[in-house]
Amino acid sequence: MIAFVRGNYSVKTPSHVVVDVNGVGYDLQISLHTYSAISNKDSGQLHTYLHITDNGQTLFGFADMAEKEMFLMLLSVSGVGAATARMMLSGMKPEEISRAIIQSNTKELSNIKGIGKKTAERLIVELRDKLGKQSLESVSSGGFVHNVNADAVNALVGLGIGRPMAENAVKKVTVSNDEISLEDIIKQALKNL
Repeated sequence: MIAFVRGNYSVKTPSHVVVDVNGVGYDLQISLHTYSAISNKDSGQLHTYLHITDNGQTLFGFADMAEKEMFLMLLSVSGVGAATARMMLSGMKPEEISRAIIQSNTKELSNIKGIGKKTAERLIVELRDKLGKQSLESVSSGGFVHNVNADAVNALVGLGIGRPMAENAVKKVTVSNDEISLEDIIKQALKNL
């Protein structure tokens, strides 16, 4: 799989960019969010996702990993295709989509072209747990900020522990010691469960 491309932007439009990588031109579909990030640049790196369907292959480009992660999350929802996910990322920044999903704001999500009320509700139901109950402070303007506590909670959830129980265990460990390593947080939280 192609993880990223780095080169000169030979063609830039609000919907796609052609990146010249040592004489090979990669045509990437992009969102308005990515276009605004690269519009003043002549070269750079874009994170990519190769979307393969029965009808063909499409390479999508993203200015940052937060946008790529959100794109992949949106694709995981039934009824949301690549074109719809790109439209959503053109209408809202990744952190705005995340905030709307966490706050169960169907109205804000359904304001995006191609997203009706039922799709907005499905997005909330299917992605709220994936996004976790991240506080709005953990979503920054540059994307998702992974702090040690959030990483510890995600590790515990990955081990099969329920998110609320994992969050409580991590809080108990970090309340008395805020200078503790990720490994120690996880070990102590497992002992406290």
